[in-house]
Parts: sequence; C-alpha cells; structure tokens
Amino acid sequence: MCRAVEERGVKLRILVPGHQSDHLLTRSASRSGYGSLLKAGAEIYEFQPAMIHAKILCVDELWAVVGSTNFDYRSFGINDEVNLAVCSRAFAEQLERDMSGDLVKSRRVSLNEWKHRPITERVPELLGWLFERQQ
Repeated sequence: MCRAVEERGVKLRILVPGHQSDHLLTRSASRSGYGSLLKAGAEIYEFQPAMIHAKILCVDELWAVVGSTNFDYRSFGINDEVNLAVCSRAFAEQLERDMSGDLVKSRRVSLNEWKHRPITERVPELLGWLFERQQ
C-alpha cells in the first residue's frame, strides 16, 4: 500500500476504530503500523462516536469489497471469513458517500501526533506486536 501511495500517487484513506474499540490490544497493535502509512502519504482517521467494525474497500469508484475479513494472518489463514467483491459504480459510490459521512465523525491522525504519542500507547503496541508474531 505504501508503494502505491508513494510511487503511483494512489489516494489511500483508512478509517479505523477510535477509542471505542472492542479490543485494546488489537487497536494498539494496529496503531503501531500507522507510521509507514502516514510517511507514505496515506490518510488515517479514527472513528469517534462508537465502535466501527466494517471491512470495506472501494477502488476507483467502481470496485467495492465488503465482508468480514480482517487484514491479518488469522483472518486469511484460520478464520472462516468471507468477502463479496462487486463491480458496480452505483454501489461503490454509495459506499464512498457513507464513508464521507463517517469521516466527518472521525479524527485524522497526523504523522507528527503519531510520532509523539505517549509511552502509555507505545507499550501496548509492543505487546500487540509480540502476540501478532505468535500467529
């Protein structure tokens, strides 16, 4: 993803759960990976009002993928996850509109903020990284 943003100018917006996450360690482990994405020029937003659990991908306002698969080893290799890929401009545009509404209720994470996050956030990130390596 970083190469696509840097080398091909792909616009990448990622919407993730904010503090209302259902798993602190999972959220922390995910946040540890923000750095390379932010440096590449991706935009990362944390949804504020409630837990968000959607897994949606829109490409070029034409393709859309929705489903239950997380972007991790467990979902791809162990869990029985399923996604639906749709080639429909109308469907992809509706999902884009929905995400735009969610972004209004989200907080954008800056690279500077991420680099200067407190130790209380960095320690759980390290623990999450260690557990992730066990899979």
